[in-house]
Order: sequence, then structure tokens, then C-alpha cells
Amino acid sequence: MSWLTEYVRPKIRTLLGRRDVPDNLWTQCPSCQQMVFTKDLEKNLKVCTHCGHHLRATAADRLQWTFDDGYTRIELPKVPADPISFRDQKKYGDRLKEARQKTHLDDALVVAHGAIRGHKAVVAAMAFDFMGGSMGAAVGEGIVAAARLAVLQQAPLIVYTASGGARMQEGLISLMQMPRTTIASRMVKEAGLPFIVVLTDPTTGGVSASFAMLGDIQIAEPGAMIGFAGARVIEQTVRETLPEGFQRAEYLLEHGILDMVVRRGDMRETLARVIGLLLAKEPAVKMPEAIVAVETPAVAAENA
Repeated sequence: MSWLTEYVRPKIRTLLGRRDVPDNLWTQCPSCQQMVFTKDLEKNLKVCTHCGHHLRATAADRLQWTFDDGYTRIELPKVPADPISFRDQKKYGDRLKEARQKTHLDDALVVAHGAIRGHKAVVAAMAFDFMGGSMGAAVGEGIVAAARLAVLQQAPLIVYTASGGARMQEGLISLMQMPRTTIASRMVKEAGLPFIVVLTDPTTGGVSASFAMLGDIQIAEPGAMIGFAGARVIEQTVRETLPEGFQRAEYLLEHGILDMVVRRGDMRETLARVIGLLLAKEPAVKMPEAIVAVETPAVAAENA
């Protein structure tokens, strides 16, 4: 040991102080494995600056990126916390408490209303970070509440989907949300309002088998995994090798399941354009006075 290590280095450390580096300073892209500066990633709407991969986003992110400045979240209906007293390795109630503490959400859905490039709209965004975005009674009630609000405000309903499917801890109650959310989408359509679905990674299970595939316009983010069962389960069932890119947004677009695949940075403008087109009303055609049917004396005599 020299005087440099015993005396000089400790003195330098004392003078400069020790700087702690935050754990979340860098984020690794799951696609290209490159490290991305987290601030740059947030500025780029959580899209990798190296390969363009769209990382998963929170429900709050979706609302912020979609609406113009300012929006209003609504309080969703309350549902029984543990309707069937489910328990596996831990109680369902305990899992809910953990998810709520982690995400600061009541459940896997957030609903808000505001304006998108001047067009009023209601947006429901699913939160995959809340128990995998699983659909239970709370999500079903939230979709119904969003549909009723859209009809009340005469505004289009936009739903961002991100889910692993039905919530097994609620048993049959979770499966009942499939027809309920289907009816909710029908309410919007019968009111003559657009129902737009934006499918994000991942959208699977009971959500994809219900309201997620019923939009007037079906939009997806690039590379989003969309399907019902997992690819491995399908391969084992049909005993065939699935094509490359199976269950990805681009594959579904090629086969007519989607209307468009839109990058996250273009989503707000695309939604505004679609809303404007779907809500455009044809001008009332007024017949010229000269063409208005009027009975002349000759016509009256002929009719008599």
C-alpha cells in the first residue's frame, strides 16, 4: 500500500464526495438489447431510439400522449374486492393490495375524457402493469361506464388494450365481462358514435375475444402481439410450424384483421383524423325552389 492509496485517494473522495448513480438512468431495449438513456426514451414516447421498438407504456402515458393539454379522469364503479374468496399461493385480496400499491391504480383500467386535436373524446386505457391487465369485474364495469359517458357526451370512444386475458381469480365473473363489454361497444355504435380500438402489446385472451376486435376502426402499434391463445399452445394443437411474425401487428394487417399499424408518435394525429372522418356529416341537400313539387292547374286537372 502506498501513500497514494492510503492518503491521497481518501482525501480526494472526501473532497469530491461520493455520487450515487440512479438505478433507472438507463433502460435496455428488449428488442435490440441496446442501452437507452431513460430521459431520451421518455422524450421519444418510450420508443427505442436505436431500432424503433415500442416498449410497453402505462395507462397514464396513454392518456397523456393522446389528449391535448388537460383531461379529466372519471371515477369508475366499485365492485366486490374478492367475489369468490380465491386463494392460490396468496389471497386474491392481498394481490390486489400489492398491485394497487405498486401502480397507484384501483384496477387495470383508467377512463378519461378530453379533446384530441379539438375533437372531444372518451378514452379508456388498460394497464398491463396491474396484474397483467387482466379483465375482471372492475374492468368490465369500467368499459361500460366509458361507453355510457361517450353516449352521454356524444363523443367517440377510444380503447387502448393491453391484457393477458380474463382474471382467473374471479372465475366465471371474469368471463361474464366478455359479453358485457361487447354490449358496451354496441351501445356506442347504436348511438352513431365511432368505437375505435388501439391494440398494444400484448392483447390476448378474453379481451381479444370480446371488445378488442369489435372496433369500427382497428389500429395497432408496430410489433404488438395480438391473439387469443399463445403461439406455443397453437403449435401444439395444430401440430404445424407457425409462419414468421404470427400474431404480430404487421402479420394481422396483411391478413385483413387490422385497418392500420400506426407508430406511437403519429397516434394522436391519426386518431384525430379518423374521428374527423367518421363524424363528418354530409351537408343537407336543399332542393331548389324551381324543382319543388307544386301542382299546377294542368297537373291538378290531370290528377283529378
